[in-house]
Amino acid sequence: MSVSGLSRSAPRRVGLLGGTFDPVHIGHLRGALEVADILALDELRVVPNARPPHRGQPRVSPEQRLAMVQLAVQGVSPFQVDGRELLRERPSWTIETLEAVRAELATDDQLFLLLGWDAFCGLPGWHRWSELLWHCHIIVLQRPDADSEPPDALRNLLAARAVSAPAALHGPAGQIAFVWQTPLAVSATQIRQLLASGKSVRYLVPDAVLAYIEAHGLYREPN
Repeated sequence: MSVSGLSRSAPRRVGLLGGTFDPVHIGHLRGALEVADILALDELRVVPNARPPHRGQPRVSPEQRLAMVQLAVQGVSPFQVDGRELLRERPSWTIETLEAVRAELATDDQLFLLLGWDAFCGLPGWHRWSELLWHCHIIVLQRPDADSEPPDALRNLLAARAVSAPAALHGPAGQIAFVWQTPLAVSATQIRQLLASGKSVRYLVPDAVLAYIEAHGLYREPN
């Protein structure tokens, strides 16, 4: 076959899931895996925050949270761990992570930022939030029990950028889609409270993460 007859490979589809992961648990992982399947992602990067600007400091060190995330997704496709935010000596701004990841991708590769409903509703308070869609599509992970209303700034954005379903997303960036999540009533706060009171968190976190928490005596002090 001549060079001109060779077909160009399809654009890659890369997802980003950020968070403190303090600790990472099955709610994070199951929800992310569902989205990876729906979007047919080639890669889903889990990005632990070092110093999240919108919430309190995590209970354990960045290195420990990174280790737990690595253990949680080891050998599970299409998960990968991206530790770039842990290298920053200042708060983790999502826009800077998006700019850095976008620079590593081909022009027509699709980049998807996964956000929970609460995080999405808080976007107007994020650093340079209006620039996010220059670099990615936003996938809002909406649970059936989400009952808050988005602020006016987001209503205008949704009117202009939302599509009917994830399958309707096109191009490398610029649109918003919603994905309904299987409700899993699990939270990192709940897990920390259970551990602080000496109770088991088995089946709420992956076994490898539980073993790491126990080996290092994490979260034993009350919140």
